[in-house]
Order: sequence, then C-alpha cells, then structure tokens
Amino acid sequence: MGERSRPDLADPDESAAGAERADALARSELLRAALIGVIERYEPEVARVLRGEAPLERMSTRLLARTIQAQAIWFQLLAIAEQNRDMRRRREVERQRGHAQVRGTFAHVFHTAVEAGLDAKQIREALCSLRIRPVITAHPTEAKRVTVLERHRRIYLRLFDLESPRWTDREREDLTRAISDEVELLWLTGELKLDKPTVDQEVAWGLYFFDENLFDVVPQLYGRIEAAFAKQFPGETLELPVVFGFGSWIGGDRDGNPFVTSTVTRHTLWQMRLASLRRYRSRLADLARNLSISERAAALPEDFRAAVAAALAALPDGAGVAARNPGELFRQFIAGMLARLDATIARNGEQPEPADAARDAAPYEHADQLIGDIELMHRALVETGAQPLAKTFLAPLLREVRTFRFATVRLDIRENTIRINATLGELYRAVRGSEPPASDSAEWKDWLLTELAAPRRAGEAPLATAGLTPEAQETLATFRTVAEMRDRVDREAFGTLILSMTHSATDVLGVYLLAKHAGLFNDAQAVERCTLPVVPLLETIPDLRRAPAILKELLAVPLVQRSLRLHGNVQEVMIGYSDSNKDGGYFTANWELSKAQATMTRLGEDLGVKIAFFHGRGGSVSRGGAPTGRAIAALPAGSIRGGFRSTEQGEVVSYKYANRGTAHYQVELLASSVLQHVLLSERESALVPKHEFDEAMEAISGVSWTAYRQLMESEHLLAYLQGSSPLEELALLNIGSRPARRTQARTLADLRAIPWVFAWTQNRHMLTGWYGLGSGLAAFVEVRKARGLDLLQRMFHEGRLFRTVIDEVEKTLLTVDLDIAREFAGLVADPAVREPIFQAIEREYRLTCEMVLKVSGGRQVAERFPQLRRRLARRLQTMNQVSREQVQLLRALRDGGDDDVRTAFLLSINCAAAGLGATG
Repeated sequence: MGERSRPDLADPDESAAGAERADALARSELLRAALIGVIERYEPEVARVLRGEAPLERMSTRLLARTIQAQAIWFQLLAIAEQNRDMRRRREVERQRGHAQVRGTFAHVFHTAVEAGLDAKQIREALCSLRIRPVITAHPTEAKRVTVLERHRRIYLRLFDLESPRWTDREREDLTRAISDEVELLWLTGELKLDKPTVDQEVAWGLYFFDENLFDVVPQLYGRIEAAFAKQFPGETLELPVVFGFGSWIGGDRDGNPFVTSTVTRHTLWQMRLASLRRYRSRLADLARNLSISERAAALPEDFRAAVAAALAALPDGAGVAARNPGELFRQFIAGMLARLDATIARNGEQPEPADAARDAAPYEHADQLIGDIELMHRALVETGAQPLAKTFLAPLLREVRTFRFATVRLDIRENTIRINATLGELYRAVRGSEPPASDSAEWKDWLLTELAAPRRAGEAPLATAGLTPEAQETLATFRTVAEMRDRVDREAFGTLILSMTHSATDVLGVYLLAKHAGLFNDAQAVERCTLPVVPLLETIPDLRRAPAILKELLAVPLVQRSLRLHGNVQEVMIGYSDSNKDGGYFTANWELSKAQATMTRLGEDLGVKIAFFHGRGGSVSRGGAPTGRAIAALPAGSIRGGFRSTEQGEVVSYKYANRGTAHYQVELLASSVLQHVLLSERESALVPKHEFDEAMEAISGVSWTAYRQLMESEHLLAYLQGSSPLEELALLNIGSRPARRTQARTLADLRAIPWVFAWTQNRHMLTGWYGLGSGLAAFVEVRKARGLDLLQRMFHEGRLFRTVIDEVEKTLLTVDLDIAREFAGLVADPAVREPIFQAIEREYRLTCEMVLKVSGGRQVAERFPQLRRRLARRLQTMNQVSREQVQLLRALRDGGDDDVRTAFLLSINCAAAGLGATG
C-alpha cells in the first residue's frame, strides 16, 4: 500500500515534539548546505537559484536542466531527512511510553487485544493463521535508478550514524564530510535512465531490496513477534509457521507486456533462486566463523555426531575438512553444507556446470534438505544446553530459509482474458475443425467443462501446437514453464496465476483448461485437481458488482472445489483499485470495492470456502494508496480470511524497503495491522454495517459516478488530456519495460491506469483522487437538507470507510493547483476542447473543497493534517516553479525542441515526482 502520508503515531509531549522538529530541521539544513556547497563548485548560477538569490526564469536550457535536477535532489534529500526523523520519533515514543504504545507494532496489537478481552490462545491461533505476502511489481512508477537508491541509502546511514552522542567533534566532521561526498556523487550521477529497462534489469532492481535489507528484516520480524508475545504472555509458548513472505510479478506479469516471455520467466526464476542460494552461503560462512564449539567443551548428541560423520564421508575431501577443524563438529558440518551449497549454485541455471564426482559434493535437491540440516544443528545446540546460542545464531537462519527457500519470492504469473480466450479459440479450431462459439456463450462454457472432464489416456501425447500462432504457442509455453520450473527451482517458486480482465466464471475455467494441457493437474487422468491456484482479477465497476455471481458460479464447479482443497480451501480474489478508480471515480471505486469484499466474504462463509483478497494497490491515493494501518483498518469487518496480499509498486517499494530501519517498521506495520483486523474488526463499532450509512454511501456514489462518467464521456477528454499533460511523453522517461497501453488502440479505455494517473498528477489537476465526490455530497445535502449534513458528519466521525475516503480526498485537494492546471490547459490550442473540460474541473474542485469542509468541520483544506501541510510547505514553492517550467518545456518539446529541451523536460517530471512522492 502506498504511504503518501505518514501513519499517525502516538505523540510525545509537546516540548519533545518541538525538539524533534528542530532536530529534523537541523538535519535537513545539513543536507541542504551540503547540496549547495557541492553545486557552488560546479554550477554557481544554479547555487544562486537554490539560495533564492536568482530567479529560475531566463536561464539557458542547459542550466535550467541542471537547476531542476538540483531541486529534485533536494526533494530526495528532504525525504531522507524526514525518514530519519520518523524513525527517531518512533524511538522517542517507545522510550517515553513503552513499546506497547507504539502503533504499528505487535506489542501494541497484543496489548489492545488483551484490553478487548482476548486471551493468549485466541491470539496465538490468529497469528498462526496469517499468510501475509506483499507482492513487488515492476509497474513503471519508479523514476529513480538503482544507483541513485544506493546513494540515498548511504546518506541515510550517515545521518543515522550522526544520531550517536559518542562522536568527538573531529569524528562528527568526518561524518558530515562523508555526507557531502555522497551528495556530490549524487549530483554527478546521471539521474535519467538513458534506455528503457529490460525485464532482467527490473529483476535486478527488485533483488536489490532483498540483498540490502529484506533477507535480514523478515526473519527478524519473527523474533519481534515472539519477543512481544512472551512479554505480554509470560510462560506461554509460540511456535510460528511461515506467516510472512514476499511475492513478485517481475518477470511473470505478461499482461500487455510483450517482453515477458516464458524464456524470460525461466531466467527470472533462476536469478531469484541464485540470490537466495548466495545469501545462504554468506550466512553459513558467518556461522562457521562463530560456532567454534569444541566437542571437549560440550557433550554433543550422538545423532549429531553421526550426521557429521556421514557428511564428512560424503565429501570428496572429508578427511581434510576434519583435519582443518579438529574437534569442532559444527564447523565440520557447516563445511559440508557449504560444499553442498557450492554444488547447488554451480547447478543453477539452464546451462549448469558439469558435475565432477571427485571434486564436488552432492547438491541440495531442494530447500527442505537445507532446512533439515539447520534444524539438526539447532537441536544439537539446544540439547547441549546452549539454547541462547541456538536462538541467536540458528533460529534466524532457520526462519530465513523457511521463508525464502530456494526461490526468494513466490512469482505470480499474470495474463489477461483476451490472450487466454484467443489461445483457447485456436485450440478449439485445432481439435474441432470449426470456429469457436462466443466466449460468453453457453456453448463455450459447455465445451470447457466437457474438455476439463475428459480423462487423459495413458501415454497420450501432449497437445500439438505446430499449427498455432506464435502468441498462442507462447501462452501454452508459459503454463508448461510453471509445470517444469516448479520441480526444478522450488516447490514454492510460483504463487498463483492471476487472470486480469476477468468478466465471468467461464473466463477462469479457461485457465484451468490450459493448466490441464500443460500438465498442472495432480492425477494421471488430469480431471481431479489443478495444482496451480487461479485468481480472478476484478477491476472495473461492472465486474466488481458481478463479483458475487461470478464467484458463486465458479465455486459450484466440482473441479474447482477439489482444487481448492489442495490450497487450504481458500479461493483468492484480486481486486483492482487503479482500474476501478479510472472506471468509476475515487468515491465510487472505494464503495464498490468495499461492497464486493463484504458480499464475497459472506458468500464464502455460506459455501464453506475462505475468500482471501489480493489488493491491487498503487502508491498514489487514486490507485489505492493510503497509510497502511488505516487502509487495512477500513476494510470490511471479517474480510481477511485465509491470507492477505497487496501489491507494492515503484516508488512505494523504495520508500518502504530501501532503508533498514524503515523496512523493519513497514514490515511490522503491515503484519500487525492485518493481525489487528483479524482479531478485532468484528468487534469495532466503526466497522459494523449501518443501514443508514450504507444507504447514504450508495446515494453519494450514484451521483458521484454520474458526474465522473459525464466528464469521462466528454467527446474531447482524451484530446484534452493528451494536450494538457505529458501523457504521450511518459514513454520517454524509460521507467518501465512495458508499454503504456495494453494494445495499440488509442482510446481512454485502453490506456493503463498508471499513465492515466501520471498525467493528471503532473498537470496538477490530481483529478483521479477527488473528482465526483463534491457533486455526490452536494446532491445528498440538497435532497436531505440539514438532516443529510448531520448524517454525513456522523458518518465522518463514526464510519471507518467514509472517514478514510474523506481524509484521503482532503489530502489530495491540498496538492491541486488550479492556476498551474490552467497553464497546462493552455497547451490545448482549441478552446472548444479546452474550456468546457477545464471549467467542469474547476467547478467540481471548488464544490468538492466546500463540501468536504462542511462534512469535516474544517476551516481550510487539510488543516487536520499539520504534518502533511508542513511537508508540502517545504516543497510547494519549488514544485510550482518546476511545474510552470514544465509547461514551457513541454511546449518547446512539441515544437521540435533539441536534446537539451528533452533532458530538461524529463528532469522536470522527475522533480515533480520527487516533490509529490510519486510519479502516479
């Protein structure tokens, strides 16, 4: 989930808060001084602009580009200082009030649950039922290169070092100088991606966060849970299964991305596997240095002695290993494990190194063998009486390998219904020799069910693909890759197949049929159970409204019922925040998403199936972004069943996971928020359905949707957006491997949600995060008069979803600038296109501000969010300057501007993204 604004924290006392603000200001000033000092030596004229001594206007295009780059770097440095401040603030709360008072921690959730009357057994059962998996995607919303992220990390670490009071003045000067050096390298590093990234590069980007932080952070989360549980419930035991891990779409998401092929997916899996294997090798090498335990000093168990002897006997140089570490059985055993890991790494990939029996140890065939060896050492230490050493050195490694296995992540495959049905249509022609019926017809469904029920005969050859189009052959190859690579890489290498643009249960059955042809059923006749979980993705408003009917029809199919039993009787459903917003507007999307979850949850309970939701959120508010804790707290009561997944995209990934301290907090915040919802949501009055509230939401949504659709269906809206924003120029930014459109069509419907939001963000309309709500609220009050306003105000204070929506709209309204929006609109030459649309947006904006303030009782927009206002106040003047320059640069670029104009323009996009915290 996105984090456009920080989650609320328990505030320390006012004097302490004031001291923190002063300290944060000092740190931001330190970074600003370092930046200006660096730029003064390279571009004195740019430094004058940063100091406010010269205007941005009337500079050469080259100097303008450098100035915009400097301003973007300043926004990035300011964000680093704010992250450092947030970490210090959380520590201060813990020092003053105790760990249980820090929101977003398990200590706080356990304390709150006990106050609500829950006992250790209930909390333990809820904990062990969790299956939480944030899913990293390669959605093109991250404008920063990995090299830049690495510079940011080092600057953050130097700020962290400065927190210590132990340094002398000389040492503090050295640290400050080190920060200045990093800022200088940042200034000299190319900010723009010169070429469009390949999928391989996107995989490397995703793995960066694991190598830097996540391999450490996730196992430590388990330690935090256990410590908080032990403190809250002394004497109670807690043995956690794997409740938290990561998924990924990078290298598996082929929805409209022609560069993600079955070959690319194979390579991605090998790269992910190699990352985990190399990590374990490093960890075992560290372990060998630490576990210098002599058999003379500890009475080691006989089964461990026997295992060491067997391991040495299996090594080509077992005698040499024993001679190098005489009497140190743990080191001997780990040497054998390292030899096996080296052999495993050598066999990794499509063309593994040939084995040499005289030189190589036997590789680990799967992660469970490595887990077994670590468990053996853990038991040996415990039985020896060295429980603290087992807890310190082996328990974290055991958690790590159980979590990441030989795969690092669970890779999802995503494909769309159009491609699936086209492939099935070709199979129909090949098998039946005639044209297939329409994919929404009863005949089509009957054919699918007949094929699914037909037993595969022993020795039957695989389906012939020679006559199929390359696209259909590639789709079938994708399914066969899953069947093959799951055995070769890791049994948990794949997560699910996600079917985007699902419109019916029949669409999902088509995926089952392709899985059958690929060998993904677990019985010889391929009629009983599919081993690959299939997840419908519901994205549009009509599909969300049809969700219960789609699910009911799907779950009535015996094959689906049998398949679900393989996966804990859980049917996962993905819901799309971005496309539903694009389809129906912000308010209607949120209401329809909430209704769909509530009705599907009830349906699952009626049918005896757990419905687990996969939340397809982006970073910006209009793509589902909201503070993590609040977003989860606003989900319908009881709607987290059997698991929780959410996409993490672009700048959200770097914001959350690029720094160790922030990554620790974000992982615990997500997991503890899910647990709190599981434990308490059905006890919270703010989530109890109220008929009058639901009736009001429905009425507001109806008018809001109508207002939004009227704008969307304006004859010239696409022309307006193309002219008044850098929509078409987004591709020049090279921030993602996939195209901005699913197909080559040039319509609003075909435009992906990311460039849609990007365009409205860059031109400062921010329309996707508020449009239509003002009309909905105003109509409700106009009909119901004072009683209607009173009801809305009660909903604001008592209704969790309504409050969350109003909060996020109000934050978005603060970033709208109609004066700048008017300048962008001026890029549309035809007043007949420009004026009706801009005037409608202007009217709706003013109405929305008026109505939101009436509901919240505020005097000015977002006055309830002082921290956000302070954050934006430090940025808005510069952001507005850059936005105005972007208008001129966009005009010049379209008039045939040279490379300097292009560079300055692209840097202006980066700068606006850095200031707002998201490209879209």
